[in-house]
Amino acid sequence: AKVLVLCDTNGGSMPWLIEDGVRAVREAFPEVVAGIHCHNDGEVAVANSLAAVRAGSTHIQGTINGIGERCGNANLVSIAADLAFKMDEPVLTDEKLQQLTRVSRFVYELANLTPNKRQAYVGRSAFAHKGGMHVSAIQRATLTYEHIEPERVGNQRRVLVSDLAGRSNLAFKAREFGLDLESNSPGAAAILDKLKDMEARGYQYEGADGSFELLMKRTLGQHKEFFKLIGFRVIDEKRAGDDKPISEASIQIEVDGKVAHTVAMGDGPVNALDHALRKALQQFYPELASVKLLDYKVRVVTSNRGTDAAVRVLVESGDGEDKWGTVGVSENIVEASWQALVDSFDYRLFKSERRGER
Repeated sequence: AKVLVLCDTNGGSMPWLIEDGVRAVREAFPEVVAGIHCHNDGEVAVANSLAAVRAGSTHIQGTINGIGERCGNANLVSIAADLAFKMDEPVLTDEKLQQLTRVSRFVYELANLTPNKRQAYVGRSAFAHKGGMHVSAIQRATLTYEHIEPERVGNQRRVLVSDLAGRSNLAFKAREFGLDLESNSPGAAAILDKLKDMEARGYQYEGADGSFELLMKRTLGQHKEFFKLIGFRVIDEKRAGDDKPISEASIQIEVDGKVAHTVAMGDGPVNALDHALRKALQQFYPELASVKLLDYKVRVVTSNRGTDAAVRVLVESGDGEDKWGTVGVSENIVEASWQALVDSFDYRLFKSERRGER
């Protein structure tokens, strides 16, 4: 045998036991490669794999993102990053390490799994900051709240905003969006006041960067109206007890004085409205054909009001190059969805103009 792999198949061993076991194998069989195969039932599969390396193991088994039976296998994404950045073991080149986030998300896509946003190194929240003090600190020294630079693994820093955010958060987001806004400016105060007002009504912008950028521009008087709603109507009809409901939406919009009136069917009222809006807008803005609805979430905001409760709709959209989130809130789920859909298309049109595509 050239390789002897120790398997913690029930996932219950601790790092110090793994280290002792691998060291014993290395002493007894110095001529073979010592390997390690860990499961994550004790939430220490990555730690166990690194402990094995400390004891002389040079063969590590695992899976991308730790995907596996029960609680999963050792996560090779975290192991590769830890070996490179924490243990000075050059298992991958710098260029390859910068692909870790892309590879991780690609495997989630293939497996039809929702990416773990809190996953170490590559998750969307791995380098996300919300508290005003945190954001103020990372602007001075990123290592105060980030253990490595996110770009080293192909990830990016994110600053979240809420009514708890400080002005430093807003200033950071403004720079990210290319806006000239200092933390002590009247514009920052106006945006913070608007943010608190919107969140009091049930809006949340932590997963809706697209809507938040539009909110900032509207508050600063820098928003361009790409289209104007004249009106829409959505009809849901169920003709018999066992029949599937029929949803139809009609919409009228105006662009530069020209009116478009479209009708579309859909699998539900929101889907029908989405189809009708796309159909109308693409007559004027063909680039919107690339926009895809990637995720649609509904949450009840005021649950104590029963069926009269306000709902928050969060939409994630993408165009093959970028992803963005938008949000809407209303007691009417179609209206809340409309707000989120409009912001989604509005944001894409704004991006087109910023890129000089039109």
